[in-house]
Amino acid sequence: MRKLKNSELDRLSIEGFKTAEKTPLIIILDNIRSLNNIGSVFRTSDAFLIEKIYLCGITATPPHKDIHKTALGSTDTVAWEYVENTIDLVEKLKQDGVKVCSIEQAENATMLDSFKVENNTKYALVFGNEVKGVSQDVVSASDVVIEIPQFGTKHSLNISVSCGVVVWDVFSKLNSK
Repeated sequence: MRKLKNSELDRLSIEGFKTAEKTPLIIILDNIRSLNNIGSVFRTSDAFLIEKIYLCGITATPPHKDIHKTALGSTDTVAWEYVENTIDLVEKLKQDGVKVCSIEQAENATMLDSFKVENNTKYALVFGNEVKGVSQDVVSASDVVIEIPQFGTKHSLNISVSCGVVVWDVFSKLNSK
């Protein structure tokens, strides 16, 4: 078995990405501190043709060298917008028919492996601050809270890891419909 060269991967151009049909997923970053985490979320979002990223609260915005370091140019492909207040965005998206899902550990949360996607539904996945998680008002306003099952001694995953796990799972479920 031979590793493929980048030139053999048949990836989209920036223009090809912008015109491609997007996965009906929106990512909301609720007060993310780490610029590297933000860049990693952009890169994951590029990989799965995510429709848009909303950067909220203290979440930094491109251009920034530390975001670029992990985003590797995906800030040029994935649509993004800064919105100061996360709860205002959540309420607007819900009015537009988007199903808002906070990724958090909460009472009565749906475990990711049990989460079922619905046909013809657009989802917004909310990922929270590295220390405090998704803010309680956003959790309370969400249509559903999804928890990533964990079995070790730690209480959480890094936000960029959580994003990769959840986006892959929801992407796979959406594409199996």
